[in-house]
Amino acid sequence: MTGSTTRIDTTTGEILSVFRSTDQPLGVLFQRCGNRRESVCPSCSRLYARDTFEMVRCGVTGGKNVPDSVADNPLVFLTLTAPSFGPVHGTRSGRPCHPRREGQLCPHGRPMWCNTRHTEDDSLLGQPICSDCYRYDHHLIWQWWAPELWRRFTITLRRHLAALVGVAPSKLNDVCSVQFAKVAEMQTRGAIHFHALIRLDGPAAQGIGAPAPTGLTAELLADAARTAAAAVSYVAPAPHPSIKPVLLVFGTQIDAKPVRTSHRPDDPDRELQPAQVAGYLAKYAAKDATAAKHGTTNPHLDHLAALCRTWCGHARARDNLRRAGDCVEGPVGKDGLDVYRNLGKWSHELGFRGHFSTKSRRYSITLGALRRARARFQKLMADQHNGRHIDWDSIDLLTDQDDDTTLVLRDWAYDGTGWDTTTDEALALAAAARAREYDQWKAARKNTHPHPKEN
Repeated sequence: MTGSTTRIDTTTGEILSVFRSTDQPLGVLFQRCGNRRESVCPSCSRLYARDTFEMVRCGVTGGKNVPDSVADNPLVFLTLTAPSFGPVHGTRSGRPCHPRREGQLCPHGRPMWCNTRHTEDDSLLGQPICSDCYRYDHHLIWQWWAPELWRRFTITLRRHLAALVGVAPSKLNDVCSVQFAKVAEMQTRGAIHFHALIRLDGPAAQGIGAPAPTGLTAELLADAARTAAAAVSYVAPAPHPSIKPVLLVFGTQIDAKPVRTSHRPDDPDRELQPAQVAGYLAKYAAKDATAAKHGTTNPHLDHLAALCRTWCGHARARDNLRRAGDCVEGPVGKDGLDVYRNLGKWSHELGFRGHFSTKSRRYSITLGALRRARARFQKLMADQHNGRHIDWDSIDLLTDQDDDTTLVLRDWAYDGTGWDTTTDEALALAAAARAREYDQWKAARKNTHPHPKEN
């Protein structure tokens, strides 16, 4: 990027600092791409996953301006799955895939059984037993409206909690507040699943981490989450006159566990720790639809992506006819446009248009605050390297908002992507690989030699 940034004191008009790209060694400012997808940029995706981990962890243990009292409030780990759209190949924990009596055929004449014990790297994982029987239309409609299902779930959960404490839903925040951090995971079959940490705080007016009401335990919160998830539904409009409106619900595999009283699935003798759940959520923050592919081609996922583009083309054609004055059947939003007109834009995510990492407002620190703190810390390190005095007593203020008396004027233009020469690119890739290997070594060492406080 090329340009400049100027900081001005609005009270005096004094120019506090000026940064210009022309003052840099190469005359341009190199910026991270910031892509969260590991398949696109391993470096930025790893940084995004670490920020997500800190955001989730602070909401369960405190730290980074989040009070430690959040650790005493009820906490539930929730998993919401997509419903079945047809039988697919799976590992089944080492058991046969679909053990059925031989001779049973589907309406298209294909066998409905599979006695293979699939391994994790099997290219058949996630593929339908019969692609003609598989409800691709329902799959794609569910994927497109999954964010609406989650929104309705949060509303229903608050209504259930309001009924438990005996207040109207509009008055729930006067008694307790529901905070959550949620990530979306793309399964091998190409269906989105939601994993969330749900925390119950006290009255919203008392701020983050206010003590929860005594009678509301993590077990009651888990029961309320399961009940709300089972009750949520949405009738999605059909993308084509030949398809009927679809009633969308979550899958039957709804799992809600109190975090501090449940046990790990891989080790029943150990409790499920908040930091472990935070790492579990952060792991999926850097995944995308391509992570579900086991090779260069995946007919099932490719068909879903192609269907996104096809339905998008039909929706845009209907919009064009409406603009021409024709009366055309099809779902229309509040803006007067077809609700599926942007489906092709999300074909790379198989029709899922929601954010892969979201949180409620008062759950924890924001990703923006973490990035702001990192930028300020890097500036402090640069100042120390240049011999300037560093006020280490103000290190805790790194995540604070910018001073309202400072005006920042930015004038930047995009100059290009990548490195100027193949030599620079090779050096950058080698340095990034070494940095990732070192981070992985530190993480492995931390797992094998944990800090005494973590035991």
